[in-house]
Amino acid sequence: PRSDKALKRAGMDYLEMAALTRHVDWHAFEEWRKADSHRLVLLSTKATTAYTSFSFADGDVLLFGRESAGVPDPVHQAADARLTIPMQGTARSINVALSVAMVVGEAIRQLG
Repeated sequence: PRSDKALKRAGMDYLEMAALTRHVDWHAFEEWRKADSHRLVLLSTKATTAYTSFSFADGDVLLFGRESAGVPDPVHQAADARLTIPMQGTARSINVALSVAMVVGEAIRQLG
């Protein structure tokens, strides 16, 4: 479970720039997302589309799974797009913080 204290520490001064919404469960999140027409963009080692080949849009919700297990199958199936970070050789994946930085950086580059 995440705590407000941990979130504030991780977000430092940047939380003021973020729009955070805490949903009570997956169903509530899905209702909100669909009502407001937000695409769910999942980053997954199982995906085949590179994040650099994807056209990001305002309102996209980016979802990064746990490093150890990814996301449950129902969440994977609910995604509107599934993207991957191409890896060299036998490397499986990179740490989630670096993944977020790379993908959010690309989305910002595209959207200005």
